Amino acid sequence: MRTHELVLQWIEKQLSDGDLTLGGRLPGERAMAEQLQVSRTSVREAVRILEAMGVVRAGVGSGKDAGTVVIAEPGSALGSTLRLHVATRHLPVADIVETRVLLESWAAERAQVGVPALEAAAALLDQMDEAPDIDTFLALDARFHVALAQAAGNSVVSAMMASLRGAIENYASTLTENLPDWNATSTRLRAEHRAILNAVNNNDGGKAAQLVAAHIQGFYAEAGVGAGVPRI
Repeated sequence: MRTHELVLQWIEKQLSDGDLTLGGRLPGERAMAEQLQVSRTSVREAVRILEAMGVVRAGVGSGKDAGTVVIAEPGSALGSTLRLHVATRHLPVADIVETRVLLESWAAERAQVGVPALEAAAALLDQMDEAPDIDTFLALDARFHVALAQAAGNSVVSAMMASLRGAIENYASTLTENLPDWNATSTRLRAEHRAILNAVNNNDGGKAAQLVAAHIQGFYAEAGVGAGVPRI
């Protein structure tokens, strides 16, 4: 085992045992190196890995922002990984679409009425109506779907959807080049968004799940990614 992995294991145990909690600070680089009997380079490498994973934030200098602080931003790290794998064609777009259908239909069926996430979703729809260009529309669209997932109250699903957000924006932007009439498509998408939100607000989870699945599948079928995406 490489020495930086020993550092990672020690930090993981500190977190699982409750000795380290959100907002807490890791010991200094020198202190960890001496305690674990590894080099400061190994400690530094482990901290960099944790920072890339969205587990810690490393501050420099002195004062309240100095030191390495434990945070929790899994969506950021997962999103970066997904975008890279989509770019390398390791993750087929059709597979991501299928995953979206599974996650979002599940979340839509269980979305809780009256939660802040639904208020945010409604505000995003209003902004979408005024979107000046395709990229802005798609960014708002991705945020809308994340907000819907958050309304289900499942932190793991929320993190997974947040991680998918960047990948969704990237490949959706590319696929718009295949659409025959963006204005017609965007008009349809906005209407479908509002129908989904209305179903959720009316406590009709079953209808919301069907609508969101059809909405996702419809866009990709129109853009030529229909093969291999099962309908539910």
